[in-house]
Amino acid sequence: MATGAREAGASPAAGQGGESPGAGRGGLSPGAGQLTLEGLRLRLVEFAAARRWEPYHTPKNLAAALSVEAGELLEIFQWLTPEQAAAVMSDPERAHRVRDEVADVLAYLVQFCTTVGVDPLEALAAKIDRNEHRFPAPGVAADVNHDEA
Repeated sequence: MATGAREAGASPAAGQGGESPGAGRGGLSPGAGQLTLEGLRLRLVEFAAARRWEPYHTPKNLAAALSVEAGELLEIFQWLTPEQAAAVMSDPERAHRVRDEVADVLAYLVQFCTTVGVDPLEALAAKIDRNEHRFPAPGVAADVNHDEA
């Protein structure tokens, strides 16, 4: 976030910042030593529950928060030339901002998916499958699917 006032997963309605849900054990899978989407999803659920934020985590509120955070990510690149945008990650301060905004966008997307019952990995895999049929690679026979994207 541009202001640094809230952390990923924080509820604006709660009116306060707080510790990052990414601090500590990091969503590691037991014994595996690697991050998992499910482990992080559970941490976000626990984070919100511990602060009694569930009433604020409605689909509308989470979609709005996701949009705001995506806008804050875009703000980093606003008015930059393509060359400047390509070099953003070489500037430590800007790179830190990018990572924070990516985390915020992902946190709100995961919380939104939890609330509405969408598995984001299954949804993405299905969308890629549809797009592979709708937009075949050059030289591949077209399998035009008129289903909505």
